[in-house]
Amino acid sequence: MARTALFEGLVFDEKKRPLDIGRVGIDACYLYDDDGFLRHLDAAEIDHTIMRFFKEQVLENKEMAIRGMLEMMGKDDIFTKTTLEYQVEHMDEDIEKALPPQARGILRTLGFKIIIDAQGNITDMQSPDLSALQGMLGLDDTD
Repeated sequence: MARTALFEGLVFDEKKRPLDIGRVGIDACYLYDDDGFLRHLDAAEIDHTIMRFFKEQVLENKEMAIRGMLEMMGKDDIFTKTTLEYQVEHMDEDIEKALPPQARGILRTLGFKIIIDAQGNITDMQSPDLSALQGMLGLDDTD
């Protein structure tokens, strides 16, 4: 179980309503309103599934993602590139540090949504088009 819900504001029910965050003891939960019955769904479990999805997406577009991060950082050296590649490969291992609050805001602005059912299963992920992100960063895929 986790003390925080990493994707607060990005997780929705099947009726497209955002889920609030609650606690069971010290552990964070997504609160799912199931026709008046408030289900407490383990945030850690849902967050791990989402991070695995992110990792798969980034690995499919690894070179573009690394170039974009280097561009945003204003760096283009082998040490920074190697560090970023390592972080991408291990991004799902320490998820509490993986998504800063600013990133949630960016994802929300881009229209990223995670839809879950009453059991906490992810039924849909609406993610931003990577080509839109690529355009925002001023990158093209012709290298």
